[in-house]
Amino acid sequence: MSRVGLKPIQLPDTVTFSKEGNVVAIKGPKGEIKIEIRPEIEVEAKDKELIVKRENDSKLAKSLHGLTRSLIANMVQGVVEGFSKSLEIQGTGYRASLEGKNLKLIVGFSHPVVIEPPEGIELKVEENKFIHVSGVNKQLVGQLAAKIRDVKKPEPYKGKGIRYQNEFVKIKPGKTVKAATEGGST
Repeated sequence: MSRVGLKPIQLPDTVTFSKEGNVVAIKGPKGEIKIEIRPEIEVEAKDKELIVKRENDSKLAKSLHGLTRSLIANMVQGVVEGFSKSLEIQGTGYRASLEGKNLKLIVGFSHPVVIEPPEGIELKVEENKFIHVSGVNKQLVGQLAAKIRDVKKPEPYKGKGIRYQNEFVKIKPGKTVKAATEGGST
């Protein structure tokens, strides 16, 4: 039994729910998101609540029950509050800037890396080293933030690269030179 799937989803007054066939649409103050759900899952609206039910107790229906409820709950949260991820660039000469909607990264390569955000995702750059990714779709926000981080992951010796804000990068000690008096002959 899915404990997550049984929890009802509260709909605020500013959010509207509609369903056409297997497509569920959630519309709120920040935008609209649509998702196609599987035929094994049913979504009902009752008294400013959404209830996710499954048709039968097959293994597939059970596995989709909690997943669908979580996706719809994230949609409701996204159109009300939105989602955001923040990244930080560390390294001498490393910087970021916006050219229109595109993000331009200069992170030690022979050429700048340009990243184009998908529809509905907004990028902001502060002080040439902080990047903020925001939008209504949790999956797209996380995916774009991971793509930006993959351009230059933080390296373990000096910590240079792109990292999530408040991410801890364990720094490895470098090679040490043995003292000349140890094992040396005179």
